[in-house]
Amino acid sequence: MTIAEELLLLAYDKEGRPDVTMTWLDPAIAAAVLAELVVHGRVEMSGRRLRVRDQSRLGEDELDAALALMGAKSRRPVSCVQLLERHGLRRRLLTRLVTGGVLAETRGKALGFFPVKRWPEARPGGRAEIRARVAAVLGGAEPDPRTGTLIAILHADRYTRTFFPGYDDRRYKEVAEGGWAAEPVIRTVGVIADAALYAMAGE
Repeated sequence: MTIAEELLLLAYDKEGRPDVTMTWLDPAIAAAVLAELVVHGRVEMSGRRLRVRDQSRLGEDELDAALALMGAKSRRPVSCVQLLERHGLRRRLLTRLVTGGVLAETRGKALGFFPVKRWPEARPGGRAEIRARVAAVLGGAEPDPRTGTLIAILHADRYTRTFFPGYDDRRYKEVAEGGWAAEPVIRTVGVIADAALYAMAGE
């Protein structure tokens, strides 16, 4: 499961309804894809732009597709986020989670008239495992790169407290900027997380 898919699981409640706006979620999951590529050493900062430093495949369809989409051109971080979110990323990730048996897709009607879709958990435990892992880190455990990246994205967008209330703000910041990866990786992930905010504003 990608970091972006973990973020999606956190963003939907147990009935399969989003707890956040799509205006936030779409740039955030695009940022999560980019950040995971950084953690894997495929994308890096070049000046004030992001560029692909290694085109070799990771064997993960969405991450490999993002590498191909970015190509050889360096771009502003916000442009990279917008590039990925424009290509139906959220819907593809939801479909992957349904195909993998993690979520189910249900259809119904709101107010008896308006068609709606829901994505409840098909296999209980996935969301709880992610929440437990993040909560352990916020409670003082050492973060791994995966959890550190997830917290960094949530922290930059001020959604950490939405999903994980009750923790000291200093701990959110400490983890987001902490030693779960090499300093250039953490710094680049932070830049990408901030870029998601600008993408929400359409900048």
